Amino acid sequence: MVVLPLLCACPLPLSRGIMKPMHAQPLYQRLAEYYRDAIQSGALPPAARMPSVRAMVRTHHVSLSTALQVCRRLEDDGLVEARPRSGYFVRRAAAPRLAPATEPDMRAPADPARYVGIHDRVSNFVARCEQHALSTNFALAAAEPSAYPQHALRQAMSRVLRMNPELLTSRAPPQGALELRTVLARRALDCGIRATAQDILVTHGCIEALNLALRAVSRPGDTIAVESPTYFGLLQILESLGLRALEIPTSPQRGLSVDALELALRTQAGIRAVVVVPNLQNPLGCIMPDEDKQRLLEVCVAHGAALIEDDTYGALADGGPHRAIKHWDRAGDVIYCSSLHKTLAPGMRLGWIMGGRWQARVDMLKFAQSRPNEATGQLAAASYMATKAFDRHLARLRRQLTQQRQWVADAIAREFPAGTRLSLPPGGMLLWVELPGGVSGMAVFEAALGAGIRVAPGAMFSNSGRYDHYLRLSCAEPDSARIEQAVRRLAAIVAALQK
Repeated sequence: MVVLPLLCACPLPLSRGIMKPMHAQPLYQRLAEYYRDAIQSGALPPAARMPSVRAMVRTHHVSLSTALQVCRRLEDDGLVEARPRSGYFVRRAAAPRLAPATEPDMRAPADPARYVGIHDRVSNFVARCEQHALSTNFALAAAEPSAYPQHALRQAMSRVLRMNPELLTSRAPPQGALELRTVLARRALDCGIRATAQDILVTHGCIEALNLALRAVSRPGDTIAVESPTYFGLLQILESLGLRALEIPTSPQRGLSVDALELALRTQAGIRAVVVVPNLQNPLGCIMPDEDKQRLLEVCVAHGAALIEDDTYGALADGGPHRAIKHWDRAGDVIYCSSLHKTLAPGMRLGWIMGGRWQARVDMLKFAQSRPNEATGQLAAASYMATKAFDRHLARLRRQLTQQRQWVADAIAREFPAGTRLSLPPGGMLLWVELPGGVSGMAVFEAALGAGIRVAPGAMFSNSGRYDHYLRLSCAEPDSARIEQAVRRLAAIVAALQK
């Protein structure tokens, strides 16, 4: 990285001609213009490290607050970017824009209901990954550990055990800790859901919540409509329960096609439920418009199909959570599932479910399947989530992921061969990349493993076989030379496979 000692060592020349009179412009804006000129003239080139906040305080004889305002103003203008634990850096020039990922053919009929050995594919994926040393993981759909409030959670855990010394030797509440369920009910208002603590059951992550929901509304042999592509973990659940997956075309821009679903419900018997991720869908990253969410609920109710909503990623949307489909549910027709895995603490495996009119059956299945979650983590999470610190954490995490998504997308646009397509999602940590020239995502996966790079091939997200020329890439790690080199290596692998 380039550092300019002369620029950083000189106080701000307030008498420069381009500066406005002191009374007409706040000091932080004049300082921001000073550094903006340096960036635009090339004195601070792309990727150069900006002077630290403390260096600005010393050099320009300003307050810490003023120096922070300067950095934030430059960041808002898109001139610099913050990197965790490293400071501010001049942003690189904007990369060429890629065309969005191809839209599916919404007129095509849904694939025949089926499941075809997804367990074998996932097991093979895991086994192949374990056989190779890892340097960069683009397959992990969670932020790096330092992106979460480790210190605050450790303090909360210690405080809980200190105040409840008998906690580890006492029975856990059947539905989960009341304190956590109360906080979750209050937080649900952010996505338009009105609920009470009694409406919520704590689970071992969202995977258990989905498992309970599917068991509550279906029997082995039934058909479940899912998005296409969809998260491979859902396909694993369907296979393990003896259910059949009916894949419904899903747009990288608007989410599941309600028209295609309605046609399937009219023409195919035995569709018991629809599972959908309306906010930051995995792997596409799209958000359904509100009008589509409302219509989806109406269609499911009209055809007697349960609607299971997975809202794991919703809190990571730019600008904050979007409305959940559950917001429009007045008769308990939506089973709502979510977790803290992506937003607060991957290691705690805390999820929850609102079972709607199936709540009693969900409670019974939870007791039969796994019994209550341990209470210590629930109480620690509840005490943290009840404070403004949680809101500040979410805001920081969203800003960080926005920067990382944009940076990785720009790197892909610069490095990948012509014909690569990508839809930049409005939040989260995932990119759905369409490879050029029909290059096989599985072939890229195999070649990348040899370079110590993990990616998630598109074939993992469907039983239809139509997504082999896609990759799902995670933007979980901050910009670094190692990540940039890994993107460049992936691009070389894709280019080599085109020949």
